[in-house]
Amino acid sequence: MAKSYETEHPVKAFGLAATDSSGHLSPFKFSRRATGDDDVQFKVLYCGICHTDLHYLKNEWGVTQYPLVPGHEIVGVVTEVGKKVEKVKVGDRVGVGCMVGSCRSCESCKEDLENYCPKIIPTYAAPYHDGTITYGGYSDIMVADEHFIVRIPENMPLDAAAPLLCAGITTYSPMRYFGLDKPGMHIGVVGLGGLGHVAVKFAKAFGCKVTVISTSISKKDEALSHLGADSFLISKDADEMQGAMGTMDGIIDTVSAHHALMPLIGLLKAHGKLIMLGAPDKPLELPVFPLLAGRKMISGSGIGGMKETQEMIDFAAKHNIKADIELISADYVNTALERLTKADVKYRFVIDVANTLQQS
Repeated sequence: MAKSYETEHPVKAFGLAATDSSGHLSPFKFSRRATGDDDVQFKVLYCGICHTDLHYLKNEWGVTQYPLVPGHEIVGVVTEVGKKVEKVKVGDRVGVGCMVGSCRSCESCKEDLENYCPKIIPTYAAPYHDGTITYGGYSDIMVADEHFIVRIPENMPLDAAAPLLCAGITTYSPMRYFGLDKPGMHIGVVGLGGLGHVAVKFAKAFGCKVTVISTSISKKDEALSHLGADSFLISKDADEMQGAMGTMDGIIDTVSAHHALMPLIGLLKAHGKLIMLGAPDKPLELPVFPLLAGRKMISGSGIGGMKETQEMIDFAAKHNIKADIELISADYVNTALERLTKADVKYRFVIDVANTLQQS
């Protein structure tokens, strides 16, 4: 007979879990593995709420295993380390992002691109090496292999650092890889949500000119005054879009809703790059002719490897880049998820796990 969630591992844990595709979260007692030789155990202080959590909670991608403890923007303080651990020590500030394992031997892993490993192990809802299912950061305690631990610089607030472990690396990595990080470049950012607002901050830190592209005029003041974007385009305004044709070196598209690519391709200069970061649930229409007329490129990107994630968090600390967050209590999570479906957050919910996740 299979062990219960509370007894399959020796370390008692408590969190919030969904048991079906309603996605409703309720208190959940489970267990974490004992700290192995290469493991780091830490007390979870904060965990960000990512749109991916919502997809998984409602099984919108058809791969969810219940019970599900979401959360892959996890930060806290180390409480125990295995005897082979060298990266961190007890008391250090650390985080775990979207993955907790990979094969460590394939071509991608050898190139520090564990995020593209065919055997990647996501932080939640996936079989771990021992066959048990991974649980995420909506919980009081976390255990992970030190290879997948990120050190959080002392000058970075932990609550605002948490979303960078997903939203931060998801935007930083493609800008670096595709060379959209050079001073003076003109970068467009489509969508001003959890990913988009961080993309603006990184692009500005790289010294780029930044234009936010949105369907909503209500985002204009926020983009220009608060986030420091240089200009703002209403994507539904044909005249505005026409006036910006052929002006951008690259575009970071963070939108997960179905939307037209043709107008965005038109904004690119010759050799320009449109990088897709959102994950629409239906295929988008791909117009090829405008790609040919300018050797333009459409590509995608997903999070980043561990080496680059550490580089990103260090860069963010150096340039004072933080996610804009709304800090919430654990008992507000279901309401926050409802608001997230309506994009009613600026710009990332973060759960105050340590102070508010209480066993009844």
